[in-house]
Amino acid sequence: MLDLNFVRDNLPLIEEKIRQRGMNPSQVLKDFGQVDTQRRQAISSAETLQAHRNRVSEEIAELKKNGQDASELIAETKTFREEIQQLQKAAEEYDTRLRKVLVGIPNLPHESVPIGRSAEDNVEVRRWGSPPEFDFVPKPHWELGEDLGVLDLERAVKLTGARFAVYWDAGARLERALANFMLDLHTREHGYTEVLPPYLVNSESMYGTGQLPKFAADLFRVPHGDKDLWLIPTAEVPVTNLYRDEVLDSSRLPISLTAYTPCFRSEAGSYGKDVRGIIRQHQFQKVELVKFARPDDSYQELEKLTQNAETVLQKLGLHYRVVSLSTGDMGFSAAKTYDIEVWLPGQKVFREISSCSNFETFQARRANIRYRRGGKGKSEFVHTLNGSALAVGRTWLAVIENYQRADGTVTVPEALRNYMGADIISRREL
Repeated sequence: MLDLNFVRDNLPLIEEKIRQRGMNPSQVLKDFGQVDTQRRQAISSAETLQAHRNRVSEEIAELKKNGQDASELIAETKTFREEIQQLQKAAEEYDTRLRKVLVGIPNLPHESVPIGRSAEDNVEVRRWGSPPEFDFVPKPHWELGEDLGVLDLERAVKLTGARFAVYWDAGARLERALANFMLDLHTREHGYTEVLPPYLVNSESMYGTGQLPKFAADLFRVPHGDKDLWLIPTAEVPVTNLYRDEVLDSSRLPISLTAYTPCFRSEAGSYGKDVRGIIRQHQFQKVELVKFARPDDSYQELEKLTQNAETVLQKLGLHYRVVSLSTGDMGFSAAKTYDIEVWLPGQKVFREISSCSNFETFQARRANIRYRRGGKGKSEFVHTLNGSALAVGRTWLAVIENYQRADGTVTVPEALRNYMGADIISRREL
């Protein structure tokens, strides 16, 4: 969420940044200017009237002290009290309307973000490696997984429905191996602390990271007594909210955390997209990286976080590219985002496998996460960052497609062999 005073003082800039995102400023800001003026007028009138009432109260006290009649002034103060209460109530109503507008304003793109309307305007930053060469036509993962007997989509439909998966034997071990490999890499070599958070969170947590209220349709809600709980769409939500309503000592920053969790997304509005295989699932597993940083350091930390995610692919020997998302393709809460896209030879496309973002103070203001420079003085909002490192299911299918062999088996990347206890994934009967 943006600061109210900043929005008020920089409306032309806000409108331009909203346009850069491909949105209509009038639809986003609505009647912000008018309501803000009405709110300030109500507050000013209430304060003026209260000051006048205080002066009259002093006159009443003086009259009573001198034994004089103060009944008319007493009646007048009663009228003042009712008018003040009405003005204060109006100010509160205007404030509620302003907050509804504020929570609907997206974060402002950083000046380094390419301006564009869609993914077509994303800018490639770099590539690593090269695509594998085959002397046969490579298959997509859904065919390979079925042929090997390690990926079972039909039984998942029977158990739950579309966009779920069952992994068998070496398929299940590969998922587990990838998660353990990623966690060990980030904790042992990259300096992250591992966290195991709850998979259900309250509405305050979803609000803090920006999923609520705007993206409720994309979430799985679980009624619980007189409140709602929500299945997490990413570990970003519980891990970022660990420090909600806390003030951190700047000497602790940056704080770097990692977590492996299932993620649950309704994928509202995405039906018909990526329906084959496990590209877009309602449930998938992911290793997440989350950082809390000083504002002066946050963009340096974004580069480090992105490089940490890239290292996973480099150690697995998977060809990928990094793109800087345009203003029109960037998420609601992000100020800048890098997407890492892995090459899938069975589909002959690059697919997103990680998004690494700096949210600056946008989430911290919603979740009230602050820090003090030197541990003293006035508190300020931290900058929050996160990124997938990586989405385990998409890494799974990238390994399957990139390491397939002519006989239908799959070579296990060297970095995973100790975790898998095998060099080859061979066929099994379902």
